Amino acid sequence: MKAKIIGGMIAAATLFGLAGVAQAADITGAGSSFAFPVYAKWADAYKTSSGIGLNYQSIGSGAGIKQILAKTVTFAGTDAPMTGDELKKAGLVQWPTAMGGIVPVVNIDGVAANGLVLDGTTLAGIYLGTITKCNDAAIAKLNPGAKLPDAAITVVRRSDGSGTTFNFTDYLSKVSADWKTKVGSGTAVEWPVGVGAKGNDGVAGNVAQTKNSIGYVETAYAKQNKMTTTDMVNLAGKRVSATVAAVQAAASNADWAHAPGYYQILTNEPGDASWPITAATFALMYAEPADKAASVEAVKFFDWAFANGDKLADSLDYIAMPDAVKTLIRATWASDIKNK
Repeated sequence: MKAKIIGGMIAAATLFGLAGVAQAADITGAGSSFAFPVYAKWADAYKTSSGIGLNYQSIGSGAGIKQILAKTVTFAGTDAPMTGDELKKAGLVQWPTAMGGIVPVVNIDGVAANGLVLDGTTLAGIYLGTITKCNDAAIAKLNPGAKLPDAAITVVRRSDGSGTTFNFTDYLSKVSADWKTKVGSGTAVEWPVGVGAKGNDGVAGNVAQTKNSIGYVETAYAKQNKMTTTDMVNLAGKRVSATVAAVQAAASNADWAHAPGYYQILTNEPGDASWPITAATFALMYAEPADKAASVEAVKFFDWAFANGDKLADSLDYIAMPDAVKTLIRATWASDIKNK
């Protein structure tokens, strides 16, 4: 099974928490599966450096937010950022931890990685169920000369509340009026078609095992599982691949300094080189935590990651936060989290 790397990691549902039971000094978190690979990398290195582990449940952004609101974890991971008003109402502080790409992945015989290109309208048509065959005229037009089978497409999408879905459907809403009016965007939507799978790992595994299928995953899952990714036509009309440079090009437009709660959506950004489905992943913590010691440890972990984790993030095709943004975030921790 191509998804064995990620699947095996998430089967335990924790990072270095040993069967879900965190040691007394370990940090607890839950949420975004988009963030899981980079948190795993950081946690391993941080454990070696500090002796402190991270017990992080990769359960999707929606479930992670539920856990932080229930006060069962120290921090939540989400790729669907909360607005300034939502944060204030819940008593939460939010900041971005890393950025990455969301990429369509396919399992079609004869199609190599980046051998197929899609545009937003065609991708929306596939997920609307109006494009049902691999050799549909819309796909063939974008890929002249490609040998596409006359076979039904199996659409794979998330079944859980997902920040990856939030960003993916936000993109589809921006590029397709039909999608916007019929489905819309959110962490969970009423999908017109498709087979549901839980987590980025579930979508990756389902596509890997299903011929003539398409799904959407964070780029680290595609890379680690050696999946067949597609190129996309971006807002500027240029064909681009989901590379670090393309994600960085899209992320460069973000104005973090003037965004309440660092709320930024990075889909369909301008620029010839921009990857069109780019997203940030965020951490959520209480402004006035009940367990101040645990809050201090969580901030220490992210501070260490900001100081030492850029190359680890790069190795998984995540984009580290710019140094100027890290400075802003550190100031936010100092002023907004009352854990002393």
